Amino acid sequence: MTRYFRPFVALLAGASIVAMAAVAAQAEEGKLRIAEQFGVVYLLLNVAKDQQLIEKHGKEQGVDIDVEFLQLSGGAAVNDALLSGSIDVAAAGVGPMFTIWDRTRGGQAVKAVASLGNFPNYLISNRPEVKTIADLTDRDRIALPAVGVSVQARILQFAAAKEWGEDQFDRLDEITVALPHPEATAAIISGGTEITGHFANPPFQEQELAQNPDAHVILSSYDVLGGPASSTLLYATEDFYQDSPKTYQALLGALEEAAAFVDAHPEEAADIYLKVTGAKTDRKLLLDVITSDEVTFKVQPENTLGLGQFLHRVGAIRTEPTQLSDYFFADPRVQAGS
Repeated sequence: MTRYFRPFVALLAGASIVAMAAVAAQAEEGKLRIAEQFGVVYLLLNVAKDQQLIEKHGKEQGVDIDVEFLQLSGGAAVNDALLSGSIDVAAAGVGPMFTIWDRTRGGQAVKAVASLGNFPNYLISNRPEVKTIADLTDRDRIALPAVGVSVQARILQFAAAKEWGEDQFDRLDEITVALPHPEATAAIISGGTEITGHFANPPFQEQELAQNPDAHVILSSYDVLGGPASSTLLYATEDFYQDSPKTYQALLGALEEAAAFVDAHPEEAADIYLKVTGAKTDRKLLLDVITSDEVTFKVQPENTLGLGQFLHRVGAIRTEPTQLSDYFFADPRVQAGS
């Protein structure tokens, strides 16, 4: 049985996380609580939920899996939920994954499970005079899911380091604000708020470009990272990996099947996204995102190591990742990634 919870939005941290931890069960076979966020980057999870693929693959492993989906906003909230034991698997950006991987080495030992695919993240501005990040000023406010730690925040730091030097990697942090993607999109489209920029993800960035003639791209994550890259990962603790091997394998099998389904049936996948999320996204725009040449749905990670090594160079994480196996659990479906 799959249950889907929406109340866990935006600011799940602090006291609320502690309260949830008090009743959270330990990782166990046949129980799976997954935290996800907003956007098409989570489409594989949407498809798995709609078609009960995790449950299907669990039965193939000989276990009935009770699946719960919780929706959070921002890597910090997701990481807090994972460390508190409120969830078993986190879905968030590569940046938050490296943060928690570094923080838990020798302890809860969090590592990545799988990629959810390659997606570009666009930094959108609705100020016509802003053409590149070099044009940003104190007048600008850039919305992103979590200040300093989200994948968008980390890519912005990487871009700043390339523009002004690694000693100034956090130069733009002071003009960033935490805001969930749906609210940030509304601000960019309407204008007239303090939000003048949004480091987004699909389909929110495409909505902004389509609905505000002043909205334009000033930076793409693919340009910063040197090509297509996994933007969002699933990750979990060593305990979950060791104590729930059948549930773990069912999850990976479900994601692989979901990726194949999206590739073969993009229109049905678009309908599933709209149904599961309740989003009001234009269907044609959504289908354009799903079938874009820049987007790939797959569980094997791509081009993630470079961001981790950058974070180590600037002191954002203490441990330098040198190969994929440092921060991914072993599995033949992901081990050839990068």
